[in-house]
Amino acid sequence: MGLFFDGIIESMPLFAKELVAGGVAGGLAKTAVAPLERVKILFQTRKAEFRSIGFFGSFEKIAKTEGIKGFYRGNGASVARIVPYAALHYMAYEQYRRWIIKRFPDIGRGPALDFVAGSFAGGTAVLFTYPLDLVRTKLAYQVVGPPEINVVGVVNREQVYRGILDCFSKTYKVSGLRGLYRGVAPSLYGIFPYAGLKFYFYEEMKRHVPHEQKKNIMVNPVCGSVAGLLGQTFTYPLDVVRRQMQVQRVLASNSPELKGTMETLIMIAKSQGWKQLFSGLSINYLKVVPSVAIGFTVYDIMKSSLRVPSHDEAVIEVVTNKRNTRTSSLRS
Repeated sequence: MGLFFDGIIESMPLFAKELVAGGVAGGLAKTAVAPLERVKILFQTRKAEFRSIGFFGSFEKIAKTEGIKGFYRGNGASVARIVPYAALHYMAYEQYRRWIIKRFPDIGRGPALDFVAGSFAGGTAVLFTYPLDLVRTKLAYQVVGPPEINVVGVVNREQVYRGILDCFSKTYKVSGLRGLYRGVAPSLYGIFPYAGLKFYFYEEMKRHVPHEQKKNIMVNPVCGSVAGLLGQTFTYPLDVVRRQMQVQRVLASNSPELKGTMETLIMIAKSQGWKQLFSGLSINYLKVVPSVAIGFTVYDIMKSSLRVPSHDEAVIEVVTNKRNTRTSSLRS
């Protein structure tokens, strides 16, 4: 059996190994923090109902009205989004990094390279998976009453979508393809600096780890946690803007219509106060620390298991291939 799996691993192209490693890392990290993600979204979009009762009160309310399943409402769409998103994100980061080194062999191998590669990788992943993120947010936004109050003849008006496919279908019917990408602009504005900073801080921190400590199991989680915290702090207001734009169609008809990214940001600051732009940030810190730590750690473990070359080995391979190509060209 071991030889069988060894054969499969050896036959897989490099990008496929990176896709698998990234997908597994993203799925495990997202599921681990799903309850915190649900509360964070409700903090961002249902200020009056949830911010007023606080963090623990919100957990208690969800548990009473929806049960344990309530903490994972929208998580199916979240995992369905994060697996391809994380797979594309990590793979694109590695590919962009190798492409930059190949095209510009004299460029420095410092944190600037990781920032550029991470930024473009984040944008690429968002464009391909954004509709799933929008569906996840709409499902998580819904607060469904307990089963005993849903008696015959009484329709729960809050239950707008019955599941992932139903949400996709209704959103597309009402707003078309454009509706499935509502809020994508702040997502891109946010993901470029966030993804870039996340990889920048992670790789830069690992570079400063003493050689004798590099194999310590706590290195990757600690570096990943700090990288996620710093990256998220700088870009969090755009995340709030994105969430509110995504749930606009579910809000009451008398709510002011949200238009562009900057208009929405200004409207939130004027009508709800600038603090609303950081609503749920404390919960997000609790979520980001384990999520990014788990993500980077699992990704590095998966890369090792799938025999993906390290960055230093990849650089040597790219430079060697380029030199061999030049030598062959000169000889011919």
